[in-house]
Amino acid sequence: MAGAVQPTGGRPPLSKDTRLCISLAARPSNIGTRFHNYLYEQLGLDFIYKAFTTTDIAAAIGGVRALGIRGCSVSMPFKRDVIALVDEVEPSAQGIESVNTIVNDDGHLRASNTDYLAVQQLIRSNGLDPDDAVIIRGSGGMASAVATAFQGSGFSSGIIVARNAETGRALADRLGYEYAPEVGSLRAPILVNVTPIGMSGGPEETQQAFDDEAIAHAYVVFDVVALPSETPLIASARGAGSKVITGAEVIALQAAEQFERYTGVRPTPEQISAASAISRA
Repeated sequence: MAGAVQPTGGRPPLSKDTRLCISLAARPSNIGTRFHNYLYEQLGLDFIYKAFTTTDIAAAIGGVRALGIRGCSVSMPFKRDVIALVDEVEPSAQGIESVNTIVNDDGHLRASNTDYLAVQQLIRSNGLDPDDAVIIRGSGGMASAVATAFQGSGFSSGIIVARNAETGRALADRLGYEYAPEVGSLRAPILVNVTPIGMSGGPEETQQAFDDEAIAHAYVVFDVVALPSETPLIASARGAGSKVITGAEVIALQAAEQFERYTGVRPTPEQISAASAISRA
């Protein structure tokens, strides 16, 4: 991998040699498109990024391979289905059986999960103590990545809170954690929301995933929701004086991991921060 590159102020003109990276999602957004294309422009890289949706994931991944598409970001509901369609699955995606990144090396498709890698980085950089208990609300694909990152970072005491008993118990059992259907009176030093509660435009956008009493007993509150980055939960946690970790931090780090895998270039922290702000504008 190459080192960080300083801005050059312009991407080369589109040509037959321009490399294409894409995203596949049920409901494509502009977040990845803005993030990657901004950095291509800043770093003078001959790449372009485009978001797509599909009703035929096997054909879409076949197209990635056949057309030499360099990189492919994968979102719900395709994260598990693509595993059977690639040639290699890295450890970051194997344990959680969830892929969000595919790199095409001359027809060899290598899959990973940069959400998992980003959460592990945030656990380390924020100095979270593995001896502390963690409550993780959610049991979907992203919750699996987050919870596995905590467990893989040495957190042995955890509770998975999920309304879906089947997926919640399965995730808890896999990690050796407890399961609960509701937060209720549960308390822990670290609270993590991996549900759509607080997401802009959603039915629960004004709600908090954890109430004020639970927040008062925590020293770290982590909300994976990226839009807005200042969710009701994060705002309440700031008001209570808790350390906060936002979804904007997760999405920026995971996208930077993807960017480096696709291009071989690691943007500087300042470039990542600027791209993240533009992607969520």
